[in-house]
Amino acid sequence: MKVMSTLALSVLAASLMGCNKQPSQAEASVVTMPIATGAPGVTPYWAYSGKTGIGTSFEQYLNGQYSDNAPTKAVSKVWFSIAQGLITETMFGLIHQAQIKDMQFVVKGADFIATEHDDTTDTIEYLSTDEQGRPQSLAYKITTLDKQGRFKIEKHVFTDPSDQSLFVRVVIESFSGPLTAYVSANPYVNNNGVGDSAAVENGALVAWEGDNVITLKAASGFKHAMVGFTGISDGLTQLQETDALNNLYQQTGSTPGNVSLFAELGSVAAKGAAPTQFDLVLSFGKSKEASLKSANATLKRGYDATLSEYNGEGDFIGWQDYLASLKPLNNMTNQTTDNGKLLYTSALVLKAQEDKTHAGAVIASLSNPWGDTVKAIEGSTGYKAVWVRDFYQVAMAFLALGDNETAKVAFEYLEKVQVSANTPGNGGDTGWFLQKTHVDGELEWVGVQLDQTAMPIMLAWKLWQAQQLSDSELINWYQKMLKPAADFLVKGGRAKILWNDTHITPPMTQQERWEEQAGHSPSTTAAVIAGLITAADIAKAAGDVQNSALYLATAREYSAHIEAQMVTTQGTLPGSDGHYYIRINQNEDANSDSKLGDNNGRTGLDKKQILDGGFLELVRYGVRSADDSHVVASLNEYDDETLPENLRVKYSFKFAGQEGSFAGWRRYGNDGYGEDETTGSNYAATGGNTPGQRGRVWPFFTGERGHYELAHAKQVAGEKALSDETMSQLKLNYVKAMELFANEGMMLPEQVWDNVGVNPQGYTSGEGTNSATPLAWTHAEYVKLIKSLTDQAVWDYYPIVAEQLKQ
Repeated sequence: MKVMSTLALSVLAASLMGCNKQPSQAEASVVTMPIATGAPGVTPYWAYSGKTGIGTSFEQYLNGQYSDNAPTKAVSKVWFSIAQGLITETMFGLIHQAQIKDMQFVVKGADFIATEHDDTTDTIEYLSTDEQGRPQSLAYKITTLDKQGRFKIEKHVFTDPSDQSLFVRVVIESFSGPLTAYVSANPYVNNNGVGDSAAVENGALVAWEGDNVITLKAASGFKHAMVGFTGISDGLTQLQETDALNNLYQQTGSTPGNVSLFAELGSVAAKGAAPTQFDLVLSFGKSKEASLKSANATLKRGYDATLSEYNGEGDFIGWQDYLASLKPLNNMTNQTTDNGKLLYTSALVLKAQEDKTHAGAVIASLSNPWGDTVKAIEGSTGYKAVWVRDFYQVAMAFLALGDNETAKVAFEYLEKVQVSANTPGNGGDTGWFLQKTHVDGELEWVGVQLDQTAMPIMLAWKLWQAQQLSDSELINWYQKMLKPAADFLVKGGRAKILWNDTHITPPMTQQERWEEQAGHSPSTTAAVIAGLITAADIAKAAGDVQNSALYLATAREYSAHIEAQMVTTQGTLPGSDGHYYIRINQNEDANSDSKLGDNNGRTGLDKKQILDGGFLELVRYGVRSADDSHVVASLNEYDDETLPENLRVKYSFKFAGQEGSFAGWRRYGNDGYGEDETTGSNYAATGGNTPGQRGRVWPFFTGERGHYELAHAKQVAGEKALSDETMSQLKLNYVKAMELFANEGMMLPEQVWDNVGVNPQGYTSGEGTNSATPLAWTHAEYVKLIKSLTDQAVWDYYPIVAEQLKQ
């Protein structure tokens, strides 16, 4: 290693301190070193997935796209997340391109060093709310309180709509003696934690991989700044091991790895003094110059102007304007039990999970499930990707909220993820929709899920009925996208792409909505029938009479076989009369003896033992009536809380300060997609599946059940409006339950803790686990339930389906 001269070291150290004062005794021991040791650092992992907040700026479309050529400014493409009081994965460019794992603040006192991650408790609230406490933007105030009561840290977090920056104001107050404040950031540039380099440059901390660059800068400068390899030579490790920053490494050298950015912000006065404030920006660019330019511009703009623009105050266009554009919100609020707080949050969250390069591309969740035990060695989208099924739920929620423009743009995006002759590597038939893709359409998972092929047709019909697609637009999309999809639902064909080489014979699907089993699925079949009947109506409008008749006849044929294929009368569940819908069937006889495949660490069981709520989708879409005898018969088993723990799907929860209990349901019996009930470890935490893994309760099933109960109540009431008592019960049992499943930041999770098995994580009953939060599907289901109650009609219902199946 080349050794710098004593004079050079002194000059560089003085410049980093930002003053010419004599160094203190502690500072005299600090040595500025050119190259960090310890490459490549410790193994990187993603951050905790239970987010209490997410955010990004609201951007306007220009002719249905996001454009840097818009009249006012370039599009800001920065997203952030918050978990356990920390700023966690922050994305730039494409919505799945993480650039950091986390950023936290560190406090040093006379006899202690404390980190936000390990030594504080946290709370979160929204910076901008209306008089009813409903959030007006995705800007947050996070408060972390030292567990021993020695200090408090308050962070204000939001993005800069005019630049590629995350703005963080941190206010630190001492409840003891004087403190020293530090910032620590762990870059995962270009969506991985192993390929980064870092340096102290231009008064800022910089990290990069290729042409992806991040810059961390403070408005008041850094007293000391350094880089290092995480867990080996980084600043936090030095502080914790030696109680001082002994080596201020200025760059990480030629070996990339898991790097760290660390800086001393300054002093915090002792108890009784005013809190100390620091403003920082984390900025992004495709070059060091662009990243630094964004940082400087955001700092110059300052806290007040940046937050005002983010919120949409005055002449600025921001989140407040988006909420104001959602005309149904006021009426919908009347059907909530929290005065609309979760409804407003859901509207913001759903819009925030859209990519800003590929307009309309809505992801499943801004998180990596069980991220803190998932290695970040290779780039991973996690749930930051497109599943057409989740996508459909969100697009329908946009329609429910009155955001017709985003719903239409989302529909038009779907062409990108439909299998065509141009799909890379496709050697089979076309028309079906890919299982999971990046927002730019890059292939990721390629199983055939027939509900995902039906749902774009269903969405098109809804948009047409809402007059958001004109007749001419509909006919154009029929020829380009909808007819190939409908043809595949009729004829099936060969799927041959990447690992997948199989023949699909509808309505039997290669994968059902849980992406795990092949066969006849009630939920998949419900969507396929609804897709074909709406396709028949669209084909008729397009003048394609022959195919219209074919689609309709095929839908009726599929419908005629539902009970034989999916309703057992010889079920083997304990205490059951044996009559109920099963989860899935691999053959034509629901009563035959066959086992489901092993999955997620669980050994496959007799298909007649496995329940799931997919049969409720038959009612939701209009394939079966709410009082259908087979549907009604299945509710007994679906709701049976005395079933053996592994086969049971319904659980009741009690919440502090609330009377009564609230219902939730698992995906299905014998589900293994969740924490291990024996060890308490995360799903697949050891790199593989374990027999004790157990899927937990998913809150959106509470919304699905609420939709069914609404449909049933309306069937009983006929043309009459539902009584106040009935509406009150629906709100109490289903709306309030979903609101209670939300966390402190009003983020709705994929799964909540159901009190089964050991609990080393300290999860609270009925609160989200580390699976994925916020889940767009859950927020969408909540929005649609509120809309359905507002209209006293199921939002996802297709009247044409019921009409055609009766004929």
